[in-house]
Amino acid sequence: MVIVDSTEIPQLHVVFLPFMGHGHMIPMVDMTKLFATSGVKTTIVTTPLNVPFVWTTIERSKNSGIDIDIKVLKWPCVEAGLPEGCENLESIPTSHGVKWDMIRNFFTVIDLFQQPFEQLMQQCKPDCIVVDLFFVWATDTAHKFGIPRLMFNGSGFLSLCISDSINLYQPHKRVESDSEPFVIPNLPGDIKLTKDQMPDMLKQSEENFFTEIVKRWRESELKSYGFIVNSFYELEATYVDHYRNVVGMKAWHIGPVSLCNKMIEDKADRGKKSSIDRHKCLNWLDSKQPHSVVYICFGSVVDFSAAQLKEIALAIETTGQNFIWVVREENKEEDWLPEGFEKIMEGKGLIIRGWAPQVLILEHEATGAFVTHCGWNSTLEGVSAGLPMVTWPMFAEQFYNEKLVTEVLKIGIGVGVRKCVEVVGDFVKRDAIEKAVKEIMVGEKAEEMRSRAKALGETAKGAVENGGSSFRDLNALIRELSSKRH
Repeated sequence: MVIVDSTEIPQLHVVFLPFMGHGHMIPMVDMTKLFATSGVKTTIVTTPLNVPFVWTTIERSKNSGIDIDIKVLKWPCVEAGLPEGCENLESIPTSHGVKWDMIRNFFTVIDLFQQPFEQLMQQCKPDCIVVDLFFVWATDTAHKFGIPRLMFNGSGFLSLCISDSINLYQPHKRVESDSEPFVIPNLPGDIKLTKDQMPDMLKQSEENFFTEIVKRWRESELKSYGFIVNSFYELEATYVDHYRNVVGMKAWHIGPVSLCNKMIEDKADRGKKSSIDRHKCLNWLDSKQPHSVVYICFGSVVDFSAAQLKEIALAIETTGQNFIWVVREENKEEDWLPEGFEKIMEGKGLIIRGWAPQVLILEHEATGAFVTHCGWNSTLEGVSAGLPMVTWPMFAEQFYNEKLVTEVLKIGIGVGVRKCVEVVGDFVKRDAIEKAVKEIMVGEKAEEMRSRAKALGETAKGAVENGGSSFRDLNALIRELSSKRH
């Protein structure tokens, strides 16, 4: 007679807390799905006005039998001096630039969010929390509840390595001018930057609110259990190894997380509701030859001036290429377009005002290149689609990502941006835009880059399949977390 132990082992429970900005929320929702499809009980925490951005994806997942829960907590924005309803980075009022006082208040709300989050942890009793790096208090919260805290900051390994080296060696303090290149110390690949290309937060010499935030990030990072990274080993193997073995941080690569979305509906519903009917968009692409369309999009935060938008329009027209161009909703006034532009470009170009189904567009056979701000999500989505890129970084770690695309992977061409300018970007003239677009689309060099990019895209897909590098890392992480439960 065989005696079967009927005591059921409780399911591993992981809680996810994304930062309230679309560039941070979208990959963490994908990450939540990845864990859930691997048999983990998952809970995602957000605020009332951010629910619509995650609800459709979570409901569809739940209906297909994937165990995802959602918990909604009040975002105390008014208590921190923000307008009612200011619950997302995009909802902070700006006018072609950053309002730093509002950003500061947003970070104050983040600190106030600790108490309600800990009350929720008391009820949920998870085995682990995955929390965006902006919630610096989460490491102490994890220690309080005796569970691991994994950090997520939405960037890749090269970026993590560069940030660590700059923090440790501060090479930017030894150059004579903001435009003088310096080599990132103790980092493979002879990567060079200028002080102009560094985020403002990292190069301020006087102590202030934002330098204090950077200091707190670093302290929280060093005390955390480790990093969870939206990347795959083959993309930046040298820097995965460097981060783990030289920097000495525990880290797991589980990406590209966008590839967890297999159905058209899942790909179309990531983030905000699309401003264009996806069928109209796909039908337009179906009418074009393979690799003949340039996709132009600068993410959810970039806020170009009318003059810069007009410069882009004139450059696109001169290239003669088919294009899809995504422009933020704020630029509704038409004076940013040259007179008669849309009529002249009818049939050749499609302008999407607002939010686009980006992954669907990138994956379409007609799309031949991607003009991007080098945000990590967009960069990785471009890589996954096997596309060469025109790089146009603006702020944060985007110049680091440009180095990966153009110098390490050699699948991109820069427009020549030299300066990190928060949100509005450094002004780029039409000639430079036109030159880069033509170079990425036509000629022998374009074919070589397209070939490399296509191969990399296949490798990205293989990484998340059964037995792939990211598949193995995710499963190793789940096993490790399971072994640490009380």
